Amino acid sequence: MSFKKTAVAIILPATFLLSNVAAYAGEGRHHHPRHSHQSGIASVYGHTGSPTASGERTNLRGLTAAHRSLPFGTRVRVTNKRNGRAVTVRINDRGPFIRGRVIDLTPAGASALGFSGLAPVTLAVMQ
Repeated sequence: MSFKKTAVAIILPATFLLSNVAAYAGEGRHHHPRHSHQSGIASVYGHTGSPTASGERTNLRGLTAAHRSLPFGTRVRVTNKRNGRAVTVRINDRGPFIRGRVIDLTPAGASALGFSGLAPVTLAVMQ
């Protein structure tokens, strides 16, 4: 294989990878409009001390949550549709991975909303 062909074979895939990494890295700067408001089911999760996807340790007393795609650090206002109670949580984990569920809350977050299992909620990304 000639030098020119080898260079093309290396540079093109590298360019593709770098452009995808740059796009992913920029994800946290702008929230996609489809994330600004969501509705669905919230659940409670947490295993004390286990690591989250962001690398933090799970703090069951903290107001944190798991969301499938919002960037880590995003603050989300979660409102319980049954009783109108609301709480702001910070996304630090990935999930839930069950159809229909939009957010997993720590027990502290669920308690602030007045539920302990599942609840219908709306999510609003805080700007």
